[in-house]
Amino acid sequence: MQEVMTTKTLHHRDRVSPGLLWTLRILVTAQAAGLIVAASFAGQGVKGGEALAETHVMAGMVVHLIALVQIIAAVLVWRPGRGAGWPALASLALFLIGMGQHFTTEMLGTHVPSGVMLFGLDVALLVWVWSSRAATRSS
Repeated sequence: MQEVMTTKTLHHRDRVSPGLLWTLRILVTAQAAGLIVAASFAGQGVKGGEALAETHVMAGMVVHLIALVQIIAAVLVWRPGRGAGWPALASLALFLIGMGQHFTTEMLGTHVPSGVMLFGLDVALLVWVWSSRAATRSS
């Protein structure tokens, strides 16, 4: 009789920590916003504006720092939180692609497609992190 668990207890045990999940949600959302800002300054910088190009670089650095913290949050959701593991790998990929962005600023043929890849991967993370599946623990 003592082994019977209430629905509320079982429900709580099958969920990722809300604090960890909210931290990841905020970071992924901030990274998406930063990518939009960086992309808008890139477009204006191409039209001819050294100051706007420099602002693009600074926005990219902010996005890169967010990605670094996001890796930590995603690993915490995955390992101790027993959540999905792919967001940690996706966050690492975002960080590494972002590093590549810094080295390809003069090569638009590489810089632009990798920027699109950054945005696409971050949108995939956004959709997942705000879904109810993100709160469910992996078996």
